[in-house]
Amino acid sequence: MNMMKMAVLVSGGGTNLQAIMDAMDRGEVTNAEIAVVISNNANAYALERAKMKGIEAICVSPKAYASRAEFNQALLETIQSYDVELVVLAGCLVVIPEIMVKAYPNKIINIHPALIPSFCGTGYYGLKVHEGVLERGVKVTGATVHFVDEGTDTGPIILQKAVEVHQGDTPEILQRRVMEEAEWKIMPKAIDLIANDKIEVIDGLVKFKE
Repeated sequence: MNMMKMAVLVSGGGTNLQAIMDAMDRGEVTNAEIAVVISNNANAYALERAKMKGIEAICVSPKAYASRAEFNQALLETIQSYDVELVVLAGCLVVIPEIMVKAYPNKIINIHPALIPSFCGTGYYGLKVHEGVLERGVKVTGATVHFVDEGTDTGPIILQKAVEVHQGDTPEILQRRVMEEAEWKIMPKAIDLIANDKIEVIDGLVKFKE
């Protein structure tokens, strides 16, 4: 099989990116390589993580463009220039534009720090998800890797992993546990499944191939 080339989109520290790179080093992700790491934030530490690994790291900032449409077009063209087959959103806070979803149908994956369809949609991102979980008194949360479609957190679900909520959790403590126990495990696993052609999307649902 050919090596699947990926673009990883990041906005901040890049812990999910690190988890992917570490899993690749351990041989848990095969037939895949990161062609480029792209951030909307020039100061994102994730870019440094990529450079330390010898991976090309670039910033495409909305601030550099007169309109959102121009930024969206530039982001799409940048990704296309690396000839990638998969776009991985690893802590990317940019709303993925429709032109990109159309250009990469079922080729963009995202990690959401909850068990979709709970605590998803426009108001729930980052720490707000964990605040919502604690406010609602939920006992089990987790993370979901899904394909990106035109909606918010509505694309086909690839993998989910449950994480227990403990009494006394703060949003920050819960966020960390969800990362360690779920996000950092299922994101690399999802990439490995896609790179090795183990899944397909049928009627909007992810099916595992025999």
